[in-house]
Amino acid sequence: MADATEVKLHFLDYWRVIRVRAGLIILAFLLVVISAGVATYFAPKKYTSSVFMELKSSAKAISVLNPLGPQVGSDPRFGPTQYEIIQRKEILYPVIAELDLATLWSPTGEPLPRSLAYQQLRGMLDVEQVRNTEILELTATSEDPVLAADIVNSVAAVYQEKIKELDQDRTNLGLDELDEGIEEQEAKVDAALAEVRELGQDLREHNIIDLNLSEPGDLQDPSREVLLAKEQEVNVAKTELAQLQSNLRQVEQLNSDELLNTLTLIEIPDPTVAKILPLFQDAKAAEARMLNSGLGRKHPEVQALRAQMQVYEEQLRDADTAIRNALETRIKVSQAQLAALEQQLDEARNRQQAARLTSSEYIQAKDRWLQSKDQLLTMRKSAQVQRAEQNIPSMPAIIWERAEPAANPSSPKVVLNMVLAVIVGLIVGVGLAFFVEYLDTSVKTLEEVESYLGVPVLAVVPNGIGMIGEMGADSPDAEAYRILRTNIEFNRKTPTANTISVVSGGVGEGKSTTFHNLAHIFAQGGYSTVLVDADLRRPSQHRLFNVENEVGLSTYLMSQIPVEDIVQRTAQQNLQLITSGASSHQSVGFLNSQRMTDFILTLKNQYDIVLIDSPPILGVSDASVIVSESDCTVLVVQHRRFPRSMLQRVKQAVHNVGGQIVGVVLNNVDVKHDAAYGYYTSYYDYYSGGDSKKARKSAKKHAAKTAKAQPVSGNSSQTRGSSDEY
Repeated sequence: MADATEVKLHFLDYWRVIRVRAGLIILAFLLVVISAGVATYFAPKKYTSSVFMELKSSAKAISVLNPLGPQVGSDPRFGPTQYEIIQRKEILYPVIAELDLATLWSPTGEPLPRSLAYQQLRGMLDVEQVRNTEILELTATSEDPVLAADIVNSVAAVYQEKIKELDQDRTNLGLDELDEGIEEQEAKVDAALAEVRELGQDLREHNIIDLNLSEPGDLQDPSREVLLAKEQEVNVAKTELAQLQSNLRQVEQLNSDELLNTLTLIEIPDPTVAKILPLFQDAKAAEARMLNSGLGRKHPEVQALRAQMQVYEEQLRDADTAIRNALETRIKVSQAQLAALEQQLDEARNRQQAARLTSSEYIQAKDRWLQSKDQLLTMRKSAQVQRAEQNIPSMPAIIWERAEPAANPSSPKVVLNMVLAVIVGLIVGVGLAFFVEYLDTSVKTLEEVESYLGVPVLAVVPNGIGMIGEMGADSPDAEAYRILRTNIEFNRKTPTANTISVVSGGVGEGKSTTFHNLAHIFAQGGYSTVLVDADLRRPSQHRLFNVENEVGLSTYLMSQIPVEDIVQRTAQQNLQLITSGASSHQSVGFLNSQRMTDFILTLKNQYDIVLIDSPPILGVSDASVIVSESDCTVLVVQHRRFPRSMLQRVKQAVHNVGGQIVGVVLNNVDVKHDAAYGYYTSYYDYYSGGDSKKARKSAKKHAAKTAKAQPVSGNSSQTRGSSDEY
């Protein structure tokens, strides 16, 4: 809520500036609009004609390496490049010559230099691409509609012919380069074929045959099958040798008995062992049966069986030795065979490596020959196609819409110019208003007064306030002064501080009118009040009260008459007046005297409120003397008149003489424009039941009737007019 209120207040401040500076805004707005209208009215009428062309990328620049050329429309820079070309001298110089523009635009009749004519022509042209198309809109603007149409038509035609010539030249140049490239390519093909034939002879020495010369690869190589067979034999031999070496390691780790028992497990075939080992095992089993049947170890059958078992055991031991020797022999034989096979494999690999190297060179040479041959065929075909297309008419730029003389001028655009003038006028007016507001350092708000002076605002007095004595106590205008009276009462240090002076920074801030009305309000409140006009240089209170000014303060200061002789009664009960007296330059010096001090002390003791109207405090010393003798001082500040620095000097002047400022009266506030002060003047609505305008009109009518009913002296006709000056 606080942020919203702050934003609202800022907006109201902006609106206040606009309302206050409305006259300046309207003046700036009218100046801009009128200036734009006059400039538009006197501006020369110009006519615009346009040509619509479709750009075609012919892509006839032929390259030897890429004889088919780029694809049409593949280059995104083609369009922007043509937009720049069409505005260059190679295109515009022929247009200048064709239309004789150098003579036409010459002010003296002598042809202009081509460079100047070119610059003028280029300034008339405008090139723009239609979005997402290859359509080019070429526009010319001139005061002559026929000339504008002729210019763009001529530019389009010259561009069209120029592009045709360039395409033809590029095509011829490309064909010449292509013919030279074909001759060079034929030489490359012949050299590649000779290399293929030479390497083919080497292949035949390795029994390698090229089955199809016109196709890549496809070679028959028998040496590879031989190499694969040898590799297989070596692998088999290595496997057998590894098996024999494994059996030998197992046999070496076993003793004779363990070997005989495990021969069948390690799969070492031996006929002796195969025959004797079962017999030995059967005899051993028979021995065990005999012993178990009760026969002794020395029984003849047992001994005979043991003798047979001993024979079998000796035979098996002999077989063990034979097996070990046989394994070592077989390993040596297998190693010798493996070495021979590996030697044969190495020889086969060397032969295969040599054949492969020769085959690789042959295949590469054959590929180069085939590629060169294909490229030669492509170049010959491209040359045939380009020569055939050379005779076909090309259209690098198609003109879809030729220019015609415009019937209506394209500029000045009256509606657009005036709309822009209105917008710019508003911007300039509002900007100027805020700039002037920024430069204006006068007091505008209550916050500024309290911030710069450090004293409270006692009352806000709207402009157009009349005389309270003429309007009566029940007038809404009197409420502002009642508020001022109340605030003075509460801001006095003590009830005895009843001598109140009023000062201002300069002439015309409404100081005298403010004190005149304040005196009536104090008197209406029951205070015994005396108003002293101490402005001896420019007195005004006698005119406001419509009384004579023959005897007054100056008379008292320059003579020895008592105070009672200079006091005048007024129509307002409880209110008495002491005018300034006859004007005399000598009397001004008596303000700073003991008699003046005694005079103020006498009034202070005789009256409840003593109001002393003094001259402006800046520029003269009178006010400083009066302020120093007063108990408190009220500073009157006219709204939006004097700069803040001047008010600070006023405050400093009061403090320098020992005065005490109790507050500020913000006078002559334009409530109509400064709506923020409506809160401080809302009593008009209260008095009128909500219609503040009606209340103020009623108060003024009452004041007029009262003025007619009262006797009028010679100066009464100037009463209201003079009050604003003081």
